[in-house]
Amino acid sequence: MRILIHLLTVHFFNIPCIGTNLMSMEIKNHTVVTEFILLGIPHTEGQEQVLFVVFLIFYLCTLLGNLLILVAVMSDSRLHTPMYFFLCNLSVLDIGFSSVSTPKTLANLLVRNQVISLGGCISQVFFYHFLGSTECFLYTVMAYDRFAAICHPLRYTIIMNRRVCTLLAAATWFIASFHATVLTTLTFQLPYCGSNVVDYFFCDIFPVVKLACGNTLIIETVSFTNIGLVGMICFLLILASYIRIVIAILKMHSAEGRRKAASTCVSHLSVVTLFFGPCALIYTQPSLSEVLVTPVQIFGNIVTPMLNPTIYTLRNKDVKGALKKLAGAQVTSEGGH
Repeated sequence: MRILIHLLTVHFFNIPCIGTNLMSMEIKNHTVVTEFILLGIPHTEGQEQVLFVVFLIFYLCTLLGNLLILVAVMSDSRLHTPMYFFLCNLSVLDIGFSSVSTPKTLANLLVRNQVISLGGCISQVFFYHFLGSTECFLYTVMAYDRFAAICHPLRYTIIMNRRVCTLLAAATWFIASFHATVLTTLTFQLPYCGSNVVDYFFCDIFPVVKLACGNTLIIETVSFTNIGLVGMICFLLILASYIRIVIAILKMHSAEGRRKAASTCVSHLSVVTLFFGPCALIYTQPSLSEVLVTPVQIFGNIVTPMLNPTIYTLRNKDVKGALKKLAGAQVTSEGGH
């Protein structure tokens, strides 16, 4: 309370704050940070080449798998439905999300290029949270799509018309950009005047703010609250949708109808689990040791974007059919030449 009264007195009566002046003098005595050094993945000395090959394979598979889904959906008119429209959005997000940190991680492993500019670090923080939260919102929209399809099949095309789908997709991107802008602004408005060594393999909020010269209470509180609130709301909405879906499936008289309805949800439930699992561990357990948090973060950043297209391809006959059709057309085209 005394601190609050002191701050209000300084603000309204323009009384100079000795603590603030001392902090300003201290900051001026240091060189302002213009670049950061990423220490990389902890406890991997001597394994850089092996990790480089493994991560490169994962990254290339992510790009190839998601590009194949995009091409398959766009080339087959039978897949021009809301479910596959959102799946295309997910593929774009997976390509972008994996590209936020993976290329820099690969460069670090191959040539030990550990330096990242201030602008590059800001970009990593922004796009990591922008694309990550967009994906979180998109999974919620996809759950609503499955709810509308299974619980209201006769009105599905009216509920999820093209305009509604476009607005829902645009809203996920817009809200996520606002979310990421707030977090990034709060992170980098802090003064960075001391060490520039980030004890991690990419720039994220918590490893970076450890290096700030100012008070980090606000950004740490906002980050935990904001990220936790967004994730919790999305998770609860997805859970509510699937509770309604399960009730609707149990009421179906046809065993074939129940099987078909359930099969359309399995892929979505799988990728939701892969997404929310690592997020829950990283952002709800800040004291989690680096031995555990780093593999979880790597799994979320590099492995999950590769698994998403695999899950949707293996579990979905329509996507597999479109890919086979695409491959057949390619073979026929080459045979004609």
